[in-house]
Amino acid sequence: MNLIPLIFFTFFCTSSHSQKEPVHSSNEASIIRSIYTKALTEGNAYEDLRFLCKEIGARITGSTEAQMAIEWSNKKMQSYGLETSLHEIQVPHWERGTKEVFYFKSSNGTHMKLRGLALGGSVGTNGMLRGDLIEFESLEALKSAKPSLVKGKIVFINQAMDAKQIQTFKAYGGCYPLRGNSASVAAEKGAVGTLIRSLGLASDPHPHTGSMYYAENIDKIPAAAICTADADQLHDFIVNNPKQDVELVMEMDCRSFPDATSYNVLGEIRGSDSPSQIITVGGHLDSWDTGEGAHDDGAGVIHCLEAFRILKTIGYKPKHTLRLVFFMNEENGNKGGKTYAKWVKENEENHFAAIESDRGGFAPRGFTCDGSEEQVEWLASLAPFFKDYDLHIFEKGYGGVDIGPLKESYPNIPLFGFVPDSQRYFDMHHSPNDVFENVNKRELELGAAAIASFIYLLDQK
Repeated sequence: MNLIPLIFFTFFCTSSHSQKEPVHSSNEASIIRSIYTKALTEGNAYEDLRFLCKEIGARITGSTEAQMAIEWSNKKMQSYGLETSLHEIQVPHWERGTKEVFYFKSSNGTHMKLRGLALGGSVGTNGMLRGDLIEFESLEALKSAKPSLVKGKIVFINQAMDAKQIQTFKAYGGCYPLRGNSASVAAEKGAVGTLIRSLGLASDPHPHTGSMYYAENIDKIPAAAICTADADQLHDFIVNNPKQDVELVMEMDCRSFPDATSYNVLGEIRGSDSPSQIITVGGHLDSWDTGEGAHDDGAGVIHCLEAFRILKTIGYKPKHTLRLVFFMNEENGNKGGKTYAKWVKENEENHFAAIESDRGGFAPRGFTCDGSEEQVEWLASLAPFFKDYDLHIFEKGYGGVDIGPLKESYPNIPLFGFVPDSQRYFDMHHSPNDVFENVNKRELELGAAAIASFIYLLDQK
């Protein structure tokens, strides 16, 4: 029998009533203080992240590095006292290869080497690909272009993220279709290749990769991104030399392979009062193959691992079963999240709530809730607990990619997303700049403490 409707009626009727009462008890405040003290003075988060980044490295789905990360995570969870299991999934397997070369040449003899990366899922060029370059300021401008202008050319879309957005994830969301859809839009108009401006706000030398997709019944053409600094320079040359023809030369040997077997890594602390009711907490273990996946999402899985370690260390006995999940394949398919949601539904599990950390390891700012009005009101009621810890965001918002599929199986479940400061995140995201050295130790520890405290408060309901 599915107890979710009854559970959530009880949960949020109690929550609504409790908003009229003082929410800040001395016992709860003391436990939260002990959590933060453990994280900041006896924490393992920074060393665990160092190992994941430096000893294992980038963890693209289907790679040996991804498998090593799975095995390390399983053993690490066990060492922290969790009961673990591996949840088998089938995942896409794409490899970048060893060749990524990009040049532009003008008719007056100007040459410039561009710093770029193939987009994840792209086909290769099958040797050197050359074509006249045509620039568009946005994906919408390309969609409006006459096919005769595009046919036989390589399309360059120089669409920048919106710097006016204070929340940088909104700027990213506005540009995401550029990366995902541009190759098929260009191919439908007869283009032979696409080049996009990297999805980053800074003008820097780091190209950003990320998933792209091919529409059915449209030719698959190579797709890559160049760094923002080179995109600016290329644009300036085209604008300042309108009579010069520009040729783009590119070579990539990336390719896709048959699906591979991989695993989600699960670790549990069994509940004492309501063990059949589960709170899922996690992030994604996979990363892109450039950089080390330190912020995306090494920091996220380590946040959650450290939160569980701290709760065990202080002797906390949860009411509900706490399940830590390191999801595999968020970056290019979300097979880990989708398969997990299907699996728990088939097993008729009762899922009380889910929490995800997948926005980097910067200073914590709060939590968002993908849920009902009552669930968001309960979240807002937690603000007094975190006032002394500089958290202020407790509002309706996004949960996360990995936990998102749970909504299909459990429509009433609240999905909570951990929100760190976002201003520097897209300087690293999906780029060679996403390395361990760019994660601040104290900010990472504060994030783990915030998540552990949030888990504790949620479990108390």
